[in-house]
Amino acid sequence: MIPRTVFNAEHEQFRDTVRKFLENEAAPFHAQWEKDGQVDRALWNKAGEMGFLCPQVPEAYGGLELDFGYNAIIDEEICRLGLSGIGWGLHSDIAVPYIVNYGTEEQKQKYLAKCISGEIVTAIAMTEPGTGSDLQNVRTTAIRDGDHYVLNGSKTFITNGQHADLVIVVAKTNPEEGAGGVSLLLVDASLPGFKKGTNLEKVGMKAQDTSELFFDDVRVPAEDLLGGEGQGFIYLMQELPQERLGVAIGAIANAEAALQWTVDYVRERKAFGRPIASFQNTQFKLAELSSELTALRVFIDRCMELHYEKKLDISTAAKAKLLATDFQCKLLDECVQLHGGYGYMWEYPIARSWADARVQRIYAGTNEIMKLIIGRDLLKD
Repeated sequence: MIPRTVFNAEHEQFRDTVRKFLENEAAPFHAQWEKDGQVDRALWNKAGEMGFLCPQVPEAYGGLELDFGYNAIIDEEICRLGLSGIGWGLHSDIAVPYIVNYGTEEQKQKYLAKCISGEIVTAIAMTEPGTGSDLQNVRTTAIRDGDHYVLNGSKTFITNGQHADLVIVVAKTNPEEGAGGVSLLLVDASLPGFKKGTNLEKVGMKAQDTSELFFDDVRVPAEDLLGGEGQGFIYLMQELPQERLGVAIGAIANAEAALQWTVDYVRERKAFGRPIASFQNTQFKLAELSSELTALRVFIDRCMELHYEKKLDISTAAKAKLLATDFQCKLLDECVQLHGGYGYMWEYPIARSWADARVQRIYAGTNEIMKLIIGRDLLKD
């Protein structure tokens, strides 16, 4: 193994605390949460008490003001244990940073402390039934009417959709404009006209509450505009590198865990009177997967270092997301094969991870969009 240099001793002490917490408070209950379609809401409050939510938030707003490495450790430990129902990454790495980076002082004082404690669960509503990666053409509208914006439209595939108390909604404040007409609104889930649809039944991530959201003449106070009107698309582009890095971090952590599960399995499982590990095909497959995984781990860690320094550009983040998620799915497919029929049984973590991972190549921008971003960057003048 190549030693990791992206974390220090304090990071690793924090990792131990996170791992023990997840092993005691989440892992024993995750199978039931998969049947329920969502994790226990109390887990969020427990995580808040432990300081696991939004570790980057400044101390002035009740946060710990830590570096992104702490977010990454939480993401890694969740993915290593296959706890795909826990939506802390969406909350801490994606949604809350919009408030930190673009919110008014009043908005920060109103929301951040409750996001840290788990009293508020956040979501971000980008995707619509007819609009996925094409964010500049969303059809949800927020038309100014006096001291309010009147919000109409619908969103789908929204992570934390059932638990969410506060949703950052991507909407057109000027429907005649393209990207320049997009704004972000902080929408309280208790507002009249805001309705949560049913919890969507997915192929994987069965304990993750993923929902449709509906807005019918929802009157959002103008003071809950996040950032400047018409600036939403710019904000989204600025924040997507961290979101995509987070996906890549989780992908590699899950791949490392899956490879270890498979190594353990092939040592014990016998065929034709001897361990599967003794067959050349098994050794070759594992060697190939381990070699590629090592290379990707080094690359993703370097991306994390760049992100610490605020130097991770859009194209490099796209490469990280593309390579990590493509490889994660490849590795899991090979590992399922090495498990044989047991690899297709839901009771085995390899089966659950195989199902959970497929969406990694779709959300946070499809991998085809990642290729477009990379290609355009290569060919720009």
